[in-house]
Amino acid sequence: VQLQASGGGSVQAGGSLTLSCVASGSTLIPSFMAWYRQAPGTSRELVAAIIRSGRTNYADSVKGRVTISRDSAQNTVYLQMSSLKPEDTAVYYCSAIVDGDKYWGQGTLVTVSS
Repeated sequence: VQLQASGGGSVQAGGSLTLSCVASGSTLIPSFMAWYRQAPGTSRELVAAIIRSGRTNYADSVKGRVTISRDSAQNTVYLQMSSLKPEDTAVYYCSAIVDGDKYWGQGTLVTVSS
């Protein structure tokens, strides 16, 4: 399974970005897809997750500012981010669980300037 993330970039505080991640290489639908992030000097943390039923989970730090969603084919996951803050600056990684195995994308950098 390969995960290709895109959509990162530089924005000013208060701005918006949408990240996308496409899963390929398997006919199975991921049971779980999520976005994590890692800022310099910190450990990777979960930002948002979505399972096949559509149930979602968000980190407290992004609730109300971030929406995770999947397309109808369920092989693409999106992360819509708004009201971005400088502390949202990090490399964002998508992840998926397919047939019990967890996979990671290559990461996309989000930089929020004040």
